[in-house]
Formats: sequence, structure tokens, C-alpha cells
Amino acid sequence: MSEAATQMTMQQYLAFFARRLFDGLARGIEDLTVEELNVRPHEHSNSIGFDAWHVFRTADNIIHFAFERERPVWLQQELNEAWSLPKVEQGTGMEAEVAHALRFPEAKLLAGYGRDVADAVIPRIEAMSDSYLQELTKINPWGEIRRLEAIGQTVISHGSTHLGQISLARTLMGKQGLEF
Repeated sequence: MSEAATQMTMQQYLAFFARRLFDGLARGIEDLTVEELNVRPHEHSNSIGFDAWHVFRTADNIIHFAFERERPVWLQQELNEAWSLPKVEQGTGMEAEVAHALRFPEAKLLAGYGRDVADAVIPRIEAMSDSYLQELTKINPWGEIRRLEAIGQTVISHGSTHLGQISLARTLMGKQGLEF
């Protein structure tokens, strides 16, 4: 581990990896056509658009709604209406046939939403106190967990899994995989 990394606060560490995740997701989708964004590389997989949308929405909901009961960027921008996508659902626990039927807009628009979420949540993470991060909050479907776990596991770790799926799906389409 580098000297700089050992000097980071927990908040800086979480924000660093969340920013890396959001940047990777946006880069992973922004050059795709609408067709590529919505293709499912296998009958049992979701589309690249679904994976990116799911991570963006999950982070948006956790940091805004689950933590503070504030309207997520998704609702502030009325993207559910603009894109004819679910208002509240974010993909967690969604029936496969419902998830597979979702169609996502132009990739640059979806990447823009992801960047907007990053711009909204990263400063919040950086400003969270140690005690705030240790407080319990309800995150469906897991129940009460510490905010630190919600960010570390549900946003960063879980989101990175989807980033890997996006990278694989890109290579299956003959595109450059992602470096992360």
C-alpha cells in the first residue's frame, strides 16, 4: 500500500473507491450504441445498461434516501418519467423477466446520470463523520446495517462486481475491456 493510501481517512478511502467505481461505469458505457447498451450477452444475464443503471440507482438510493430520506438524483431529474423506467425499483430483487425487458436510453445520457450521482454522493461520503458511518440504517433486503457497510459492501464491492460484468460483456461484443 502506498504511503498516501495509508494517510487517508476512512471517508477519503470510501470516496476514492466510489469515485473509481462511478468513473469506470461511465467509461464502460458511454461509447456504446443504444443497441449495445441493451443487448444481453446470454439469456441468463442482464444488459450492460441494466448493470450500470442498477449500480447508479443503488448508490443514489442508499446515500440519499436510505441514509437521509431525501429524494435521489433519479427523482430530482425525473428520469423515471423521461426514460420510462421504474420510479422506485432499482433492480435489487427484480424478477429476471422484468429486468430483461427494461430498455435504457442513449448511453451518454445514462453515463451522465451516473456522473451526476457521483457528483452528489462523493462529497457527502467525504463529509460523513466516523460516528455517522457507524450508525445503523435499514437497507432492503438486508435489514439494519452500519452505513459504513452499506457504502463499502452494497455500493463499492457490489458495484465493482457489476463493473466486472460490464467489462466482460464489452469483450464478448468485441470491444475493449475496461482497465480498473
